[in-house]
Amino acid sequence: MTVYFLRHASAGERRKDPAKDERRGLDSNGIKQAGDIGRLLARLEVQVDAIISSPLKRATQTAAVVANEIGHEGNLQLDAALRPQASMADFRDLLSRYSHLQSVLVVGHSPNLRQFLGRMIGSPGHVAEVELKKGAIAKVDVLPHRSRLQWCLSPRIVRAMAGLTLTPQPARKK
Repeated sequence: MTVYFLRHASAGERRKDPAKDERRGLDSNGIKQAGDIGRLLARLEVQVDAIISSPLKRATQTAAVVANEIGHEGNLQLDAALRPQASMADFRDLLSRYSHLQSVLVVGHSPNLRQFLGRMIGSPGHVAEVELKKGAIAKVDVLPHRSRLQWCLSPRIVRAMAGLTLTPQPARKK
């Protein structure tokens, strides 16, 4: 299984009232970031079987923009296992529920999404330290006994790559 870890895009300042903060949407920069991520994934011909998001507005908006850009036709799945206070056990349960799929995109929050990623790619008993800024995305191949980080892109790299024209590389001569 391949899991794409996407931290929601920029959503402005945190609100003191937790209920209001849950309804905080993307700001103009966040909308652009989400579009850049989606366009880059489309250019990389990334297709996912499911897009699973935290139910918080900023995450669902990020997921919806990316889904539109990559032409994902399935419904957006909302899951509490991606809420900011969710545990690694919650996340492992989410992965087991979707383990029959080849690839999924999960959209969530820091610090837990970063911790989930770090625990998955770290060695037993050791958590890998991974920076996952707002609008960053990572690709992980989940294997039976360990997982392998394929790439992790910061928002700055995503923005630069989203504007590039990707052309096929010529075959190497033997």
